[in-house]
Amino acid sequence: MEAKRAALSLGPVYYLWDGPKWRDFYFRIADEADIGHVTLGETVCSKRQHFSEPHVAEVIERLEAAGKQVTLSTLAMVTLERESRHVRDLVRDSIHPVEANDLSALGLLKGKPHSVGPLVNVYNAATARTLAARGADNICLPPELPAASIRQMLAAMPDFSFELFAFGRMPLAISARCAHARSKGLTKDNCQFICGEDPDGLPLRTLDRQSFLVLNGVQTMSNSCVMLLDDLASLISAGLSRVRLSPQDCDMVAVAKLYRMVLDGRMDGDEAIAAISTIYPSVPFSNGFLHQKEGAAWVSRGRTLATGPT
Repeated sequence: MEAKRAALSLGPVYYLWDGPKWRDFYFRIADEADIGHVTLGETVCSKRQHFSEPHVAEVIERLEAAGKQVTLSTLAMVTLERESRHVRDLVRDSIHPVEANDLSALGLLKGKPHSVGPLVNVYNAATARTLAARGADNICLPPELPAASIRQMLAAMPDFSFELFAFGRMPLAISARCAHARSKGLTKDNCQFICGEDPDGLPLRTLDRQSFLVLNGVQTMSNSCVMLLDDLASLISAGLSRVRLSPQDCDMVAVAKLYRMVLDGRMDGDEAIAAISTIYPSVPFSNGFLHQKEGAAWVSRGRTLATGPT
């Protein structure tokens, strides 16, 4: 019997990249990456839509011409009327599937086919069944889930499409206030888009100068990068449908190629991880949550290696 081949997917860009960089990133994904599903759209801060919106139509056209399936993301936190109106308009007017990243979007999407993003807490099969009954046809599970919980959901809903956040800094929290702007002496209302100076997030350190977390506008992310290459085979065999890569400020086409080669059995996981460490240097890898360890831990072939705080 032929082994199941999980699809590679790409999540939305969480960072503020200028319009041309954002556009060219997706153009290259369209032309060069073996990725079947692409979710795009502003997820973190509505003020950033100014940069990407002029290019959304041409990006979608290029992706679809390359055979990619496109889903549009909603904001993870809605605090203003204009943001609420944007989400309502997206749900009402989009001809593409929509991925919900907060409960207000889930309410608007009830009864319509849609996806659920990793920022919505889906921790057990009962929650997944409830969302599926309301119209969800794909759920990207949060990165903090242990493998045992994932397998339980896969077993309970064998015909449902589950996706797993498998590469990238983990989205940990989101706030109505902007710590990124505050750290540079600015306010959220007058931020001057200062987060654009940190296209891969602003590293935080403890008083002892130990790397800790990363700020991304109103979002807090892990310092470490999730790397699940060595952990995916058994989950795919158990029924996992998609493997999600979250865009970082590195060569994501090369990262996707290495993930695809490992998933297809054409490269050893250790070799691929070593290659990715040169593509995305100076960032520790982690897979602790999957192994019921602290999130920043690196568990490899029965050994747990400390990589620093999440």
